[in-house]
Amino acid sequence: MSVAAGKVAAFGMPVLRGKSALVTGAGRGIGQAIAVSLARAGAFVFLCARTAAQVRRVEERIRRMGLCAEAFAADVSCEEDVKSLFSRIRSRKARLDILVNNAGVGRFGPIERCSAEEFDEMMAVNARGTFLCCREAVPLMSGRKGGVIINIASVVGIKGYAEQIGYTASKHAVVGLTKALAAEARSRNINVAVILPGGVDTEMVRRARPDIRRSELLKPCD
Repeated sequence: MSVAAGKVAAFGMPVLRGKSALVTGAGRGIGQAIAVSLARAGAFVFLCARTAAQVRRVEERIRRMGLCAEAFAADVSCEEDVKSLFSRIRSRKARLDILVNNAGVGRFGPIERCSAEEFDEMMAVNARGTFLCCREAVPLMSGRKGGVIINIASVVGIKGYAEQIGYTASKHAVVGLTKALAAEARSRNINVAVILPGGVDTEMVRRARPDIRRSELLKPCD
């Protein structure tokens, strides 16, 4: 989501005024840019990341802009963390209008150097984390007003690249999950979509492809 989206208004009012949103992986990169954009559009944004210091810095940034945000440290791959996160959101806002599943990890290299633990971590954060957050969000969105769920996958979710075995498998899972949930949640007035970013100048991409010129990559706020 472009930061420019935050400038869109209807009759002089922010288009998301009165709405609440949750962005996972909001401590940096794409997640941070999405969170700021949603806040600028008028939403109350719940921020989630594993690293408390990172996500609190984003919260402070948004609040310095005179906008609304609240940070939580949570591991989306942990069922208890996710349940606790949504319980706190429920107590604060009663419902959730927008969920952006952005949290993700990547480990890259030849298949023989990909440990089972690394593979499991990518599946746990990227796929299981998306599932757990969707499962908790749907009851908070169901009803007349509905909601929107956006899952951030990757172009590797529909393609395959060398030395990205676990990451590619996990992002294919996110794409499949999105298709299934979109079919299921439509009757509850919940729209579910997936975004497949290409090369974005994030720490993960720089680690995976140190040979790529940063000038050729999109910026997270693009």
